[in-house]
Amino acid sequence: MIRMVSAAAAIAGMAAALAAPAAAQDRYPTRQVRVIVPFPAGGPIDVMARLVGQKLSPALGQVIIENRPGGGSTVGLKAAVTSEPDGHTLMFGGLMTLSVLPTLSKSLDIDPMNGFAPIVAVSGTPFVLIVPPRVTARTVQELVAYARANPGTINFGAPAGATPIMVGELFKLRTGISIVTVPYRGAANVMTDMLSGQIDMSFEPTSITLAHVRDGKVRPLAVTGATRSAELPDVPTMIESGVPDMVAVSWTGLIAPPKTPASIIARLNREVNAALKSEDMIAALAKLGSSPLGGSPQDFRKLLLEEGPKWVAVVKSSGMKIE
Repeated sequence: MIRMVSAAAAIAGMAAALAAPAAAQDRYPTRQVRVIVPFPAGGPIDVMARLVGQKLSPALGQVIIENRPGGGSTVGLKAAVTSEPDGHTLMFGGLMTLSVLPTLSKSLDIDPMNGFAPIVAVSGTPFVLIVPPRVTARTVQELVAYARANPGTINFGAPAGATPIMVGELFKLRTGISIVTVPYRGAANVMTDMLSGQIDMSFEPTSITLAHVRDGKVRPLAVTGATRSAELPDVPTMIESGVPDMVAVSWTGLIAPPKTPASIIARLNREVNAALKSEDMIAALAKLGSSPLGGSPQDFRKLLLEEGPKWVAVVKSSGMKIE
C-alpha cells in the first residue's frame, strides 16, 4: 500500500512538472510586452506598430514600443531574435528586414527559414513615386527620358534598410536608368530633404505623401500597386505609365524569437487578427495608405518565403550592398 501511494505521488509529481510550462504559458503575459521597431520613431512602420500595440493592450496589458534603429534595421532585428522566447519581446518589421536581410546581410547570423517565429502579417502598402515641383517631369516617361539623357544627376532618397530603397532599385532595373541612391535614417528625414530641395525623387506611401501632394509641395507621378490608389485616383500605376512588371507592395508583420511556444504564437495571432477586423483599425490603416492582411502564422511564413527570393533577386541584380 505504501509503495502504491509513493508511486502515485511520483506520477503526480511528474505530471505537475510537465504541466508547469503549459500553466506558465496559460498565464501569458506575466509582465509588459515589448515590441521592437528597428527604425526611428515617426516613420510608417513605427506608426503601424503603435496602432497594433494600442489594440493589443486591452488584452495583454501594457504593450510598449521600443525603437531600436541602426544597421539598416539589423540592430533591432538582432535584439528581437536573441531575446528570451517567452512572448514578452516581439518585433514589428517589414519586407526588407524580414525577407531580405536574413538572407543577404553579412553582419547577421540569422537563419532566414528558422531564425524567428512568424506571428501574423499585418498590412500591405503600395508606394507613390513623387518629385518636388522644381523637377519638370510630369510623367514617369518624362522622368525616365531625363534620367537617360542625364545619367547620374537624379538623386533618389529612401530610408536605409527599408522597402522604398528596394523599390527604387527595382525602378532602375525596369527602366534601365542611372540615378544616385541616397540612404536616410528614416522616412521623415527623406521627406524633409525633398521639401528642402536636397533630393529629386522618392517612393513613399500615401501616409507620408498625401498632405504634401494636396499642398502642391510634391508631385505624384505613379503608384506601385496593381491598381490605382483610392486616395490618388488620377495618378496612374507604374504599369499604366509604361514600366512593365513594376508592382511593388510593402508589407509589415509581427514576429517573435525562435522557439517561442506555439500557444503564445497562437494567442498573439488571434489578438492581432481580431484587431485587424475592427473598423477603427481598418480606418487607421487606410489613412496610412495600407490595407489589413491578417491570416495564420503559416500564411505569414508563406508570404515570407514568396517575397524573399523575389526581392533578393532585385538586390543581387542591382548590385545593392547589404551590410
